[in-house]
Parts: sequence; structure tokens; C-alpha cells
Amino acid sequence: MKKFNEVKEENIRRLEQYVPIVDRVHGSSHPEFHEVRRVFDEVNQKIKSAKANKPNLDNEFSQLREITSNYTIPGDVCESYEAVYNMLSELDEAYHG
Repeated sequence: MKKFNEVKEENIRRLEQYVPIVDRVHGSSHPEFHEVRRVFDEVNQKIKSAKANKPNLDNEFSQLREITSNYTIPGDVCESYEAVYNMLSELDEAYHG
């Protein structure tokens, strides 16, 4: 299993790019994604504030699992939406691993 810092390095920049776009494209038909974006923004802020330390993200990942039904990808979304859920899930798994 990958370490949290490795997954963070691999995924955070792409998430920063993808999340606002997916929110804009799919937010009207998937309003739960607005919440995903809000929680991701909190996660990202905590990661940046923590610098090299591991931030406390238990609450945020718990919220994300609830909002996304454990990162279940809706059937009517694009690859970018799917990629966001997959990257968030990988980050969550590495965080708790």
C-alpha cells in the first residue's frame, strides 16, 4: 500500500485541476458534488497547512465517504468525475493505511 505522502504528491495537483471543472460541468445534475468540492477544499487547505506533517483528515474523509456513498461513481458521468472519486478514494485509503 502506498504511503499518504506519495499518494498526496501524485493526486493533489490533478484534484486541484479536476474538482472545480467537474463541479462546474456536473454540479447541476449531481448537486452532491458541490459538497465534495467543499470538503476537498478543506482537505487541500489542511494538507498545505501541515506541510511535511500528516494533517488530521478523519472528519473530512468520513464526510466524503458519506457524500459519495463510499466513492460510488454515478453511471452518467465523465472520466474526469470518475478520476476525482478514484483519486479521493486512493487518498482516503492511504491516509488510513
